[in-house]
Amino acid sequence: MTFSQVFPFHLLFFISLFCLSTPIHGHTITNQRHLLDSISQISLPPSPAPEASSPSYNVINPYTTRVFNVVSFGAAGDGVSDDTKAFKMAWDTACQADLAVLLVPGGHSFIVQPTIFTGPCKSGLVLQIDGTVMAPEGPDSWPRNSSKRQWLVFYRISEMSMQGGGVVDGRGEKWWNLPCKPHKGGKGSTPSSPCDSPVAIRFFMSSNLTVKGLKIKNSPQFHFRFDNCQNVHVESLSIKSPAESPNTDGIHIENTNNVQIYNSLISNGDDCVSIGAGSYNVDIRNITCGPSHGISIGSLGIHNSRACVSNITVTDSVIKHSDNGVRIKTWQGGSGMVSRITFDNIHVDTVRNPIMIDQYYCLTKKCSNQTSAVLISDISYTNIKGTYDVRSPPMHIACSDSVPCNNLVLSDIELLPAQGQIVANPFCWNAYGTIQTLTIPPVDCFLWGNPQLVDQTDVNQC
Repeated sequence: MTFSQVFPFHLLFFISLFCLSTPIHGHTITNQRHLLDSISQISLPPSPAPEASSPSYNVINPYTTRVFNVVSFGAAGDGVSDDTKAFKMAWDTACQADLAVLLVPGGHSFIVQPTIFTGPCKSGLVLQIDGTVMAPEGPDSWPRNSSKRQWLVFYRISEMSMQGGGVVDGRGEKWWNLPCKPHKGGKGSTPSSPCDSPVAIRFFMSSNLTVKGLKIKNSPQFHFRFDNCQNVHVESLSIKSPAESPNTDGIHIENTNNVQIYNSLISNGDDCVSIGAGSYNVDIRNITCGPSHGISIGSLGIHNSRACVSNITVTDSVIKHSDNGVRIKTWQGGSGMVSRITFDNIHVDTVRNPIMIDQYYCLTKKCSNQTSAVLISDISYTNIKGTYDVRSPPMHIACSDSVPCNNLVLSDIELLPAQGQIVANPFCWNAYGTIQTLTIPPVDCFLWGNPQLVDQTDVNQC
């Protein structure tokens, strides 16, 4: 799911359940008529996010900007020729010009090999994508000496906008079909069958970024990844790949702060948005998500690492036909803290695990129990309503034996089965919290009071 990857610069390296199961003893809707009468029926979903389209800011003022068209630098745009050199030349030129626009014109399809677009550049650079930008088609077409972990990388960029009504096509199908991929029955990377797959668009050590209006599809792995970035605004994107495409997160955030993700449509084979360690002040709103794996914080604490995530808000969004709704997931053995998280006004439609905390995350289901854990504290769930897939309980909150979750708050929760009339019981383990209103289903598995926490000296460092 979300794992750090090694950045391929010679000067830069960084780390890139107990499946708690329980028989579900259900409440019947008939037995809860007094609750159904006293609580409003499932609310209508918030207004869906608009279709990503070519916005008004595509108009370029020739009197205040200098436009560098990749075609003028030799790009053919015929969907067959390699246009990498033209793109790199156009970038290097526009990067050093004031108020520059690097134009990828409409009506053309450009093939670009894996490339690192480096800065710093003059402020105000605009990458205007109105045409189609395509990756090489699959592992066999990938340049032998290029990293298979990323395609388009933007490094040390500040004050840049990536915008337009065009398409970025990762052409990921042949990557998804590698025999070592999990959905093909593989168990991971082997010398004869490497499983590295490229992230479509990666921003690294960059700041003051705006991404608007684009359509991103069929990435071999994550569609967008922001690493070690500051001040990121993402709006009106359409991100799409098949539901069975492995590890194709829509937007992944790692060690990145002050992020806004608004008004976007995301449908893929993994998390719509995933938030990794070292991220804080993230505002996600008006997202239509699914089919997918939902919106996730984590996975955190892998290989006994310390992870800190705080001040995350997810609001006014729809999650449909997904494996999870809003989820926090951590590995055993980690340390650090996830705190001050708000999930508010979220409509779920046929979602497994609409509300989920999993502190026993393990890909193999054979991980040994450990005493340390990432502390989860101050998590608020408000106005979460809709239907759940009856294969899983509507709430699954599995907290560490030694580091319990604390100060969980539930309010205005209405979760009914998408099929049948049995309202399943929530599952909780070592979870301390309060229920501010009557909920459907009733939650009687929370523990009350303040838990005795195992001393974690580095929690205070978060």
